[in-house]
Amino acid sequence: MTTSATSGTGPADPSGPTENSMRRALKRARDGVALDASEAAVLLQARGEHLDALTASAARVRDAGLEAAGRPGVITYSKSVFVPLTRLCRDKCHYCTFVTVPGKLRRAGHGMFMSPDEVLDIARKGAALGCKEALITLGDKPEDRWPEAREWLDAHGYDDTIAYVRAISIRILEETGLLPHLNPGVMTWTDFQRLKPVAPSMGMMLETTATRLWSEPGGPHHGSPDKEPAVRMRVLEDAGRSSVPFTSGILIGIGETYEERAESLFALRKVSRAYHGIQELIIQNFRAKPDTAMRGMPDAELDELVATVAVARHIMGPSACLQAPPNLVDAEYERLIGAGIDDWGGVSPLTIDHVNPERPWPQIDELAAKSRTAGFELRERLCVYPEFVRRGEPWLDPRLRPHVAALADPETGLAREDAVVEGHAWQEPDEAFTATGRTDLHATIDTEGRTSDRRDDFDEVYGDWGALREAAAPGMAPERIDTDVRAALATAADDPAKLTDDEALALLHADGPALDALCKVADDVRRSVVGDDVTYIVTRNINFTNVCYTGCRFCAFAQRRTDADAYTLSLDQVADRAQQAWEVGAVEVCMQGGIHPDLPGTAYFDIARAVKERVPGMHVHAFSPMEVVNGATRTGMSIREWLTAAKEAGLDSIPGTAAEILDDEVRWILTKGKLPTATWIEVVETAHELGIRSSSTMMYGHVDQPRHWLGHLRTLAGIQQRTGGFTEFVTLPFIHTNAPVYLAGIARPGPTPRDNRAVTAMARLLLHPHIPNIQTSWVKLGTEGAAEMLRSGANDLGGTLMEETISRMAGSSYGSYKSVKDLIAVADAAGRPAKPRTTLYGPVPEERQRAARDSDGHLPELLPVLD
Repeated sequence: MTTSATSGTGPADPSGPTENSMRRALKRARDGVALDASEAAVLLQARGEHLDALTASAARVRDAGLEAAGRPGVITYSKSVFVPLTRLCRDKCHYCTFVTVPGKLRRAGHGMFMSPDEVLDIARKGAALGCKEALITLGDKPEDRWPEAREWLDAHGYDDTIAYVRAISIRILEETGLLPHLNPGVMTWTDFQRLKPVAPSMGMMLETTATRLWSEPGGPHHGSPDKEPAVRMRVLEDAGRSSVPFTSGILIGIGETYEERAESLFALRKVSRAYHGIQELIIQNFRAKPDTAMRGMPDAELDELVATVAVARHIMGPSACLQAPPNLVDAEYERLIGAGIDDWGGVSPLTIDHVNPERPWPQIDELAAKSRTAGFELRERLCVYPEFVRRGEPWLDPRLRPHVAALADPETGLAREDAVVEGHAWQEPDEAFTATGRTDLHATIDTEGRTSDRRDDFDEVYGDWGALREAAAPGMAPERIDTDVRAALATAADDPAKLTDDEALALLHADGPALDALCKVADDVRRSVVGDDVTYIVTRNINFTNVCYTGCRFCAFAQRRTDADAYTLSLDQVADRAQQAWEVGAVEVCMQGGIHPDLPGTAYFDIARAVKERVPGMHVHAFSPMEVVNGATRTGMSIREWLTAAKEAGLDSIPGTAAEILDDEVRWILTKGKLPTATWIEVVETAHELGIRSSSTMMYGHVDQPRHWLGHLRTLAGIQQRTGGFTEFVTLPFIHTNAPVYLAGIARPGPTPRDNRAVTAMARLLLHPHIPNIQTSWVKLGTEGAAEMLRSGANDLGGTLMEETISRMAGSSYGSYKSVKDLIAVADAAGRPAKPRTTLYGPVPEERQRAARDSDGHLPELLPVLD
């Protein structure tokens, strides 16, 4: 049964649900039993006595949630100003009067965007009236459709609309004290990283998951690229991955069926459970507007809205925050309260609702009186909800903490009644490089180990483990391979570049004699390309902090700042370790760290500069693509600009880590908030274009399958053909022991010996002739394992490391240091000579070789533990 959810169906609709199905669904709702989509669709059609029963049970659910949150009988609102930053948009929604065209703006005497002075004038007036939120709303990517928008941005020095949104948000924070809540439409993962430091919350309505309303001519979203449901769902997921408190919701009465409306609510619940980042849901009723394509469409009736609010409350549960805009319901406030809302949204004493200009905001006193009549106290909140104010990191960027703290009650997270709304400097935290915590972890990880096998926020910080298990299940299923392995081996031996995907996949599954044959072919190719020398580098790893809130589920290295194993090195300590490494013959330091919320985007420049000033001849191999994006977004620079500045500060090359598996299907299981595949590729290719070489890596053996390895290697080969910037490919077997995704029962216990041999051999073949150097990891495989990989196509052993905490925190048992003699012994075990190299695989100066020989086997003096 599919029933229309357009206004006017009512209880007499002959296509509505049966009495029995309604009573059954009402009973399940009353008893607190989880509803399914079909039952929700039935309840959306409740009217009369059935609707009364539905709202009564929804209100009980809401009340239980308010009690648990410590604010029983409280309904909230945000005192705000509405800032329509631009009314230009690339979309063409058939019900929208907010959007206009350049000609109309010019005739009205307006610019393509509001000027900073216009924005700040509204914000200052709002601050004087006690407003605390600046709701910044605008059309989606207007520069993509309107040349006039592009010209305005160029003339004012902004790369894109997001850059202007970021800049004006900073000015609002600094000059008025209002907190920006940003609604710029569809955003990319990178957009979230750019805007998170300047806004404590953001939002975008899902509206509906009914694809037909977007894809079919005549639909309300037809011709609007940003209204594709899959695109909007990706935005909600990226917000969760980025730990951004996010507002979303649905728009009812635009032609969707009851089933589609229910499906939209369940889609929102799924995202909310997966990331715990949806701070509120707006249930908004359609109101027809003149001069739009949908001006003849009937309004969504009040019963439709009330039933939808009640069903949403049952689906989302007691802890959800539900809002219905009070200016769209003709003062029927008590019915919405009775249906389960707990918030009225933004209400402005100054500006109109520019999206619904014909509907004035209610007076706040009136809203308080109506709420009081329904038995609720009206309390003011901030644009960021109390739960997220109290959560703190990683949901609030450190640069915003002073701004939020100035307005928030620390006990409740609500707005302080006596708060003075005034500007505060938006700046990086002070003393970013004060040495703190367990700074001797690089040494004691081998003697004392880690404090515990997991963080105490294990059950919350990584998202919903149940949803992850469901998402991971398809990738864990074995594949049937019918391709002839013998024919694939013949192709590989003749010319590896001619291997088809089917042949490559068959070889990635090879075992037994076929695997032995594959490794021999790979070793033959290795010999013909790079000879028999096994190369290695005298290097020191320096992990300058392990404080990180990104939420990678495979990572046992990341710690919160308060965890027992957390640490951050000072710049002097970083430089000291580099100098000590130089004294024992190192030619490189490899520096990476956690995404520490207190480190400014320029901190990476300071680190590179500190090493170069202390040891000018040291090659600085540092900063993964994730760190590059973090630095760029924190500084407001483009990736190209940031890399250029890093190079000027002393950066010589970057590690190609943070790649894991270059397939978002796998990445979003492995990590909550790390950069997506496309962004990783953008960083690496930009670095190569700037003359900054990089390694390339693949971490395998978790929730992946050979098909993912194949796609990853093909992607790397394609990049290398375009840029030529990769120095080597590094195999990184997954260390499972302390990895959260393994402890949660989702990932495999690392790759098998068969997997390691197959991956190494196929890396040699699939990257041939583009990436000639294949590196194996002794810290993950041990001496015998590394020697076996040298017989399977690898030609490089990596480095001496001197310290290694990432793999050791994960549970690797092979130590943190190999002397030159140790590495030569590994090569000997493979029957091959060993040869030192530089980062770029060049010859090592004799002076460096002599220093390494003279000091071999002696670790640099350990730095003292911080008092």
